[in-house]
Amino acid sequence: MHSFWSDKRGNVAILFALAMIPIMGAMGAALDYSFANAHRTNMQKSLDSAGLALSKMMPLTQDQMNTLGNQFFLANFGTPPSNLTLASPAVTVTPSTGKLDLAVVGTYQPEIAGIMGVQSFPVGTTTQVVWGLGKVEVALALDNTGSMSSNNKLVELKKAAHNLIEILKNAAAQPGDAKVSIVPFGFQVKVDPSFLNATWLRWDLWEETNGTCSNNNYNTKSSCTSNGKTWTPKNHNTWNGCIEDRDKDTNVNYNVKDTSPTSVATNFPADDNCGSLATSMALNYNWGTNSNSNNDQTTLHGKINAMQAVGTTNVTIGLAWGWNTLSPAASNLPLSGGIAYGTENYSKYLIILTDGQNTQDRWSNSQSTIDTRTAAACVNIKAKGIKIYSIRVIDGNVTLLKNCASDPSMYYDVQNADQLTIVFNAIGSQIANLHLSK
Repeated sequence: MHSFWSDKRGNVAILFALAMIPIMGAMGAALDYSFANAHRTNMQKSLDSAGLALSKMMPLTQDQMNTLGNQFFLANFGTPPSNLTLASPAVTVTPSTGKLDLAVVGTYQPEIAGIMGVQSFPVGTTTQVVWGLGKVEVALALDNTGSMSSNNKLVELKKAAHNLIEILKNAAAQPGDAKVSIVPFGFQVKVDPSFLNATWLRWDLWEETNGTCSNNNYNTKSSCTSNGKTWTPKNHNTWNGCIEDRDKDTNVNYNVKDTSPTSVATNFPADDNCGSLATSMALNYNWGTNSNSNNDQTTLHGKINAMQAVGTTNVTIGLAWGWNTLSPAASNLPLSGGIAYGTENYSKYLIILTDGQNTQDRWSNSQSTIDTRTAAACVNIKAKGIKIYSIRVIDGNVTLLKNCASDPSMYYDVQNADQLTIVFNAIGSQIANLHLSK
């Protein structure tokens, strides 16, 4: 009987030993799966970080996305362990409208489960980041005065503005997510003369000097009529589109506000002293093509190409008209077409660029007097929730422009015109990253 039981124990031992093989294999597989899953968790965190970093840099080319995606991933993941082999490249990036899909693939060599014949198995993960959820309206108020013709400033400004427009265009997930207006300014601004019947225009100042007297000795309406003669104004269709500052007085300064035009005092005075200044353009996303041969002024790129350097500096009117284009359409201002102030997921920006001191407005040639109005316009614009970037090119009132910016980081002091492209690229990328690339 004793030998029987001995034999039985031997059989049990053999059976137990045989049974341990799959048991140990299963335990090894479980451990290996746990190790592999830990690697996958780290891969997921690193891939999520890479996707977020890419989204903040958009727009990028496919090559840039591939290169940077892998760099960001590996910087977070670190050196792979010896039993994990990543694909080359480790990360693939697939862009679509408003989205980036990222995937990482690797192969794990098990440490224990190999006894069961498992040589390797894939380990990978995916992530998706969404960008283009916000919408922006950007007004470009650009100094086009005569001094911009020196030191290649206007040439470099055009190049920089083209690049900024392309950044916003490429960052927009849907048509209309980014809209841009362009306001070239000097002492005055200019609109298309087809606006001659607009209700926001006033003609009394234009008619003062545009007409003929029954006595040729008098060249203005006031001198003509005060001497008992008859003044005959020119037909308004001879107006070339120039507009000067709105009225001001000691209490109300319409030239630094976005008050709706409803009377002579609040309307915009027609004038004729802006020469070949390019006309202003309302908010739109008719981008056109970034080509020096494109001079179609119905497109944003064409409008940039049409800019010419002429006249003296009145930063206030540039700010005021940039603001006009961002004002809600219900305000009935010239070229107004912005969304209502405070609309969710909408952001408004005004970029003011000048290369000189204020030298002339409708009433004065005193720099300090005009500067006071410029400062008031800046305060009023920011009070509406519009963010201001200010750019000084070589010359201009540093304190005035720095204070005009919504934040010190939003003021740029450019000492060489060829730096403008860098500055505009930075501004365009900031706007896109903050609002179009969330």
